[in-house]
Amino acid sequence: MDFITNPIYVLAVLCFMVILAIYAAKTKFGKQFGAALLVILFTAVIANLKLIPSASNSIPLYSGIFHYIAPISIFYLLLNVNLTSIKRAGLPMIGLFVIGSLATTLGILISWFILSPESVLGQDGKIIAGMLTGTYTGGGLNFNAIALEYDFQENGVLYAGTIAVDNVVTTIWIIATLAIPNVLRRFWKDKTNLKSSISNENEARPEDEYIDFISLMWLLFLGIAAYYISDLLSDLLPQVPSILILSSIGIVLAQTKFVAKLKGSHNLGLYLVFIFCAVIGAYCELSAVAELKEVGVTLLLFAGLAVLLHGVIVILLGGLLYRDWEMIAIISQANVGGGTTAIALAESFNRKDLVLPAILVGTLGTALGTYLGFLVVYIL
Repeated sequence: MDFITNPIYVLAVLCFMVILAIYAAKTKFGKQFGAALLVILFTAVIANLKLIPSASNSIPLYSGIFHYIAPISIFYLLLNVNLTSIKRAGLPMIGLFVIGSLATTLGILISWFILSPESVLGQDGKIIAGMLTGTYTGGGLNFNAIALEYDFQENGVLYAGTIAVDNVVTTIWIIATLAIPNVLRRFWKDKTNLKSSISNENEARPEDEYIDFISLMWLLFLGIAAYYISDLLSDLLPQVPSILILSSIGIVLAQTKFVAKLKGSHNLGLYLVFIFCAVIGAYCELSAVAELKEVGVTLLLFAGLAVLLHGVIVILLGGLLYRDWEMIAIISQANVGGGTTAIALAESFNRKDLVLPAILVGTLGTALGTYLGFLVVYIL
């Protein structure tokens, strides 16, 4: 069935999943989950039914969405950032993110000693532990940096299986972090000082509810041009991640009167985030984990327990220090899923004050993740 890998067909399906999720999120039942989670779940279902490609038979369209659409979506969301609120939310976010990164490392080490995965995985177990530490601190870049150092990608089946497990655990954790605030505040109330001091400054602009032709024309140009410039600059400054350069361009432009008057940047950015979330769902491939049998089960238990321990540590320490459950959930998602899924979470919670900090801590995670990954390999 060649049509299943046809990029136009797949893109149409992804767009339709976003439509379904948006409408479902307006229902009484769907409101409890939010559009970001629903689009992931809907796409995961159809991908596992093999109606669209998944991780094991990924198509260039998916790579293009990760490479181009996700960064440009961040750029658009930054075009109406309030720098005053960012300053107030930034320090707690950075503090919590450092806690989350250390919690990931501790989670991996504790999970290793509880489950002893080396009995099934052998010497590859240490490398996998380092790769998972990297990806659950800052994302896939760290995962691959550690894999390349040890030529782990040459172990095709195990490498693919580890990616599949990572995708499944990440998707499950997105679901968990969306639920965490509602569950926890039932018996451990938020501290209101931080959230109340910034919420009033971040009401959605009424003009952002619609987009006119002039705004659309300029937004498309600015998004593509800013991405191209950030790509060029990252080649000249390889030590600076291109997403950080792109984010900086967006923040600077957001302070100009001309860009501030453009309508619809938030909605355009949010739509692209949902397309990215749809691909995250498509990558959640349960059959790939099942095909690995004992190795797959071991990997799933090891990664799952490590992320669960990370969550427990972040919730306990974050609850004692800040007790802003939405912020804590977003920080944990920035660790486990990366900056873009953290942004989707911030949008689901309607916490626009946390969009930029989510991006910044996501970048910090990229910087920290590889070091912590190699540290874990060294310790084990």
